[in-house]
Amino acid sequence: MSEVVHKTTLAKATTGVLASLTTGQKNEALLTMAAALRAEADYIIAANAEDLERGRASGTPESMLDRLALDTSRIDSIAEGLQQIAALPDPVGDNLETIERPNGLFIEKVRVPLGVIGIIYEARPNVTVDAAGLCLKTGNAVVLRGGSSALSSNRAIAEVLHRALAGTALPPDALQLIEDPNRSSVDEMLKLNGLLDVIIPRGGSSLIQNVVLNATVPVIETGAGICHTYLDASANPEMAERISVNAKAQRPSVCNSMETLLVHRTYADQHLLALAEAFREARVELRGCADTVALIPWALPASPEDFATEYNDYILNIRIVDTLEVALGHISEFGTKHSECIVTEDAAQAARFLQEVDAAAVYHNASTRFTDGFEFGFGAEIGISTQKLHARGPMGLPALTSTKYMIHGSGQIRG
Repeated sequence: MSEVVHKTTLAKATTGVLASLTTGQKNEALLTMAAALRAEADYIIAANAEDLERGRASGTPESMLDRLALDTSRIDSIAEGLQQIAALPDPVGDNLETIERPNGLFIEKVRVPLGVIGIIYEARPNVTVDAAGLCLKTGNAVVLRGGSSALSSNRAIAEVLHRALAGTALPPDALQLIEDPNRSSVDEMLKLNGLLDVIIPRGGSSLIQNVVLNATVPVIETGAGICHTYLDASANPEMAERISVNAKAQRPSVCNSMETLLVHRTYADQHLLALAEAFREARVELRGCADTVALIPWALPASPEDFATEYNDYILNIRIVDTLEVALGHISEFGTKHSECIVTEDAAQAARFLQEVDAAAVYHNASTRFTDGFEFGFGAEIGISTQKLHARGPMGLPALTSTKYMIHGSGQIRG
């Protein structure tokens, strides 16, 4: 029996126990996990150093190493996410609808766990904790398969969490980490119908497309983030600069960072050069359309491929447009339905943008960097769903549940 099948089988065996746990028991387990992460931070950081060393030796870009790196502050933030999850209402058991039929049947529609959730992700070890916390809070077992670049970190985190769970009512086997770094382990997970109830991929477009195209297990698709900010003619220059620089440079390695800035020509003629200076101070390389290059001497020409690229780096595309319609068309062509922003003082333009842009999160006068479960008050997130069925946007606790009809009768039969 392979590692994937063995560990998934162990996880599935816990689902009955998980479904019967009280909210208090689950919360106690989450708080115990949070305390263990803080207590064993040095052990986790030492393991993380092994991953960082391998990454630097293999030439991994610094922006990607930033996604991988852990320190005491980041571990504390991850532990705080578990505490926030524990403080949130438990959706399991919520009565969503009550129906009383003329024949006396009493029907309740209630939230229930999905069952066993497989998470396939890449270089961010915080996902190991976020996914575990959200899944366990909702009574789901979880099988985690992280990227090989974070294997030492993920292994250490899983060991710490298992030791913590051993002293709680929540069975440690409900949390499984696949340590096989070969792609075959991913391919095997995609076909585990009957053992896995759903797979959620988190990572770049190639990983997500592999899962979506090849899985026979149901998939909740989380999307790559080619996010845009559009500066309308009426945009407040100070606000536009603050939002744009934050959206690109605050943490460029994540999926909700901006990859393309669209600028109305009226705004560009008056303010784009000053904004470009702010980007240069933030060490952002600029690539632009012909009009952009004419206005910004140090900007490089952008190709159509650039506008279709998720850089996850200090690189930004700029395109000058004449109308909101052109900006909407660009977003429709190149966007990944993740997060899109308009900066404008024109309420009608803002309303049109928010209504017409097809994305999981659309913003008026705020950075796309807020598309995040923590920032939305979910405690953490399992991912940003860019599909339209089951869940969309940052996926918190309710997104990890399904529903069940519970029917109470008094001997009724159907004639």
